[in-house]
Amino acid sequence: MADLKPETRGTDATNASVAKVDMKFEIVVIPVSDVDRAKEFYAKLGWRLDADFGNGKDYRVIQFTPPGSGSSVIFGRNVTAAAPGSAQGMYLIVSDIAAARKALLDRGVQISEVFHNAGVYTGTDETYLFGSVRVSGPDPQHASYRSFASFKDPDGNGWLFQEITARLPGRVDSAATTFASASDLANAMRRASAAHGEHEKRIGAADPNWPDWYASYMVAEQSGKELPK
Repeated sequence: MADLKPETRGTDATNASVAKVDMKFEIVVIPVSDVDRAKEFYAKLGWRLDADFGNGKDYRVIQFTPPGSGSSVIFGRNVTAAAPGSAQGMYLIVSDIAAARKALLDRGVQISEVFHNAGVYTGTDETYLFGSVRVSGPDPQHASYRSFASFKDPDGNGWLFQEITARLPGRVDSAATTFASASDLANAMRRASAAHGEHEKRIGAADPNWPDWYASYMVAEQSGKELPK
């Protein structure tokens, strides 16, 4: 077998002459012990089956993609040396965590209750982005990034829903606003509608330019900019 060695050509990562190259995060390989059982589970989630191929003996690759996601998961036989169940802290971003949780329950998938963090980060609960204390229920202010629900596949690989409705500044290119699904777009329009109702109360009249206001609100919300009043 060839001896493959890493190569390093430069040390100045800030060199302005070095062109930026798009690096799109696309695949997570998860370790499983029973390939067919894992395939049944991820199909049960409602994820799209993209591939299932192998040599019929000691190699097999299966790929699934969650709804609205630009990234996929791969598992199979002889595709990773990691121990089955060792993949943890994999986050699925949703715009309505209650609806996402209900969708899995309706499919017969066991999932935790919705939880949040209340400012204490060290405890005895299973660790997630905000430490090891899980407080029952969604974030009281329904703040973006703050509400979660967790589930596992049959091997114990750990997934979490995280509700995000408004991105932090700089996280999304405001010139390239996109929505991953019709559901995400509809939820964004509902939030814009509620905010626009408050806007009309403040101005004391119906706003004939509501389409422009909706558009400005939805773009600002997704890109993390100040929301229109």
